[in-house]
Amino acid sequence: MTRWRRSLLIGVLTLAAGSACEPTILPSTVLPNVILCMSDDQGWGDTGYNGHDRLRTPHLDALARGGVRFDRFYASPMCSPTRAGVLTGRNPARHGIFTSGLVSLPTDETTIAEVLASRGYAAGHFGKWHLGTLSRTVPGRRTRGARREQNFSPPWEHGFEVSFSTETSVPTWDPLVDPDTGGEFGASYWEGPDRPVEQDLSGDDSRLIMDRATAFIRAAVSQGRPFLAVVWFHAPHRPARAGPEWARVYGDAAENERDHWGSLSAMDAQMGRLGRTLEELGVRDDTIVFFCSDNGPSLNVRKFVSAGSAAPFRGGKGELLEGGVRVPGIFAWPAAIPESRVVGAPVSVLDLFPTVLAGIGPESSRVLAPLDGVDLLPLIQGTPAERPTPIAFRTRQEAALVDERYKLLSEDRRTTWRLYDLIDDPGESSDVAAERPEVLRAMLATLDEWQLSCGLSRQGGDHQRGDPPPR
Repeated sequence: MTRWRRSLLIGVLTLAAGSACEPTILPSTVLPNVILCMSDDQGWGDTGYNGHDRLRTPHLDALARGGVRFDRFYASPMCSPTRAGVLTGRNPARHGIFTSGLVSLPTDETTIAEVLASRGYAAGHFGKWHLGTLSRTVPGRRTRGARREQNFSPPWEHGFEVSFSTETSVPTWDPLVDPDTGGEFGASYWEGPDRPVEQDLSGDDSRLIMDRATAFIRAAVSQGRPFLAVVWFHAPHRPARAGPEWARVYGDAAENERDHWGSLSAMDAQMGRLGRTLEELGVRDDTIVFFCSDNGPSLNVRKFVSAGSAAPFRGGKGELLEGGVRVPGIFAWPAAIPESRVVGAPVSVLDLFPTVLAGIGPESSRVLAPLDGVDLLPLIQGTPAERPTPIAFRTRQEAALVDERYKLLSEDRRTTWRLYDLIDDPGESSDVAAERPEVLRAMLATLDEWQLSCGLSRQGGDHQRGDPPPR
């Protein structure tokens, strides 16, 4: 760890420019445990509690009923940017991650794992990583040769002492077996430097991930250590496959529906198992549990018709329409928030970092780099009732800005701008830019200011991966 990075882990909590909300510190004699769970390509409509008429997600439904349900929860439209935002609290545009694929989390970014480890937390990552290669030498499914070294950025170099991680997606049943050919899928689970997992990894992938996560949690509790568990499932990302149990449950459905719904129900069962483990260990009240998806559903890719649902929104994965970025979001912390809540204000994956920092107290760290997220605890408690800052989005091609009511959305490589009233028109069917020119101008000015803070411009001039990201 460099001297500069070490300096970020010392002192008192300061949310610098980009985070407009003072942290709310809840008095407690116990450092809360933190579990950050994420599904992969699960749309807003892919839950029972959001009204799906066939999909069974009883444990997520119960978590939403008993905790805090965010009805306007936003991720990035692609996998890797969302994951980078969760770990750093900074918009992924700040570190040059605009899409998924051959990307890596810069080593000079301070992660939530590093901050919590400085307070004595055990930190573990389980499941999909997709923020860099996990071996410099062993070929991956999509990376070989020099790209292995160039994109090397594993969880154990970002503050995680325990890992059970894959570089990218794997099948949701028998994760190392190609479901189409029966041969090797060309991927591995990794525990550390040059340590691929050698044990049997057959069966349900969500169960395999939770096996390791719950073992890690039990070990931390037995040692009297608070813990951070980042649990990133592969379900229902392609190639999704339902195991025999859930294939029978959805046996009358089309094959794509059976696999999509079955992999999600299998994942949901593991969320239930997680809850039971916390109850058994007596730590549920003092544990923050968060769940979301990384982006909207993948729709109609390469002649494959997805069963994912973004209903009632337009768009899906890869798009800045609501269907691509509005996803399920649930937060539970019984000791601090004993009653269920529904939050209708816009909330982002970027908010998890500052919220956790506020929850663990003022001695956590000094964050010198700007955070784009805000502490959610005041919003959850209703003071204030509205989000203090808007949420910005940026891909290689497009940009967007969301506030309490309106959404600014670009088209044609950021040359044409639309304005939607998300309160009256959540389906984004009617452009009101001509009717609200003052809102359009104000939101464009706010977006431009934010883009300049990231070293970006409205048209062109983006920094590329490999260049030093603006801080």
